[in-house]
This record gives sequence, C-alpha cells and structure tokens, in this order.
Amino acid sequence: MSTETEAEAAVTARARATHVGVTPRKARRVIDLIRDLPVAEALSVLRFAPQSASEPIYKVLASAMANAENNLDLDPDTLFVSRAWVDEGPTLKRFRPRAQGRASRINKRTSHITVEVVSVAAPEPEPKKRAGAGSNVRRRTR
Repeated sequence: MSTETEAEAAVTARARATHVGVTPRKARRVIDLIRDLPVAEALSVLRFAPQSASEPIYKVLASAMANAENNLDLDPDTLFVSRAWVDEGPTLKRFRPRAQGRASRINKRTSHITVEVVSVAAPEPEPKKRAGAGSNVRRRTR
C-alpha cells in the first residue's frame, strides 16, 4: 500500500484559523517549512523561525495537535503534518493620503490557514534474515 493511501485511511485532525492578518504569500513560505514533518519537530521549527507568520501557524498547529489528542484520542508522539495550506481571505481596502490632495489605496490582505495532522505509528523493524541452508547465499566451491 502506498503512503498516500495509508495517510487517507488514517484518522486526521484538522485546525483552521480564518482572517489572519498575514499575507498568504508570506504564510505559504512558512507552511512549506513544516509540511510532512513530525509535529514536535514542526513546532520547534516554527518556534525559532524569524518570519512573522510563524506565530499564527504555530498556534494553528498546536490546536490541530490538541484536537487529535483530546477529540480523537491519538498519541501526540506519533503525529505528523500531513497537509497544510493557506488560502486567501478577504482584503481590507484602506486609503493613504498622498501629495497634492491625492489618495492611494493600500490592500491589507488576510489569510485562512489550515493544518491537518495524521497519526502514523513507527514501523516495527523486521528481524534480520540469517544466512542458512535455504538462503540464496552463493557457496564457495573448489
């Protein structure tokens, strides 16, 4: 079974923040840092990321982790970020006075941030096969 079908079959927890005052383009830069990472590692990446969009994304990821733990009874140590995306929210139009009685428009863009986490248990290591009589090991002959 491929990893995509396993992730779809697994239980996912989602968190969403709407009307966040960060431009979608700047938020997507930060989202790309944490996609497909374990949740603990993604939280530490966001904690030390210098971008201003890392704080609201940190809160959304922490909320998704809490949703998985409290609502779905998933183990927080086995969670990883399966999907994360940023949609464009409504744009607030503001005007700034300019020279000679003119005005110019300022667009204050907002974002909708969505993070999904999935619980995937670590695969158990397979026992090593011993080279014995029935194995495909070539024997040295004289």
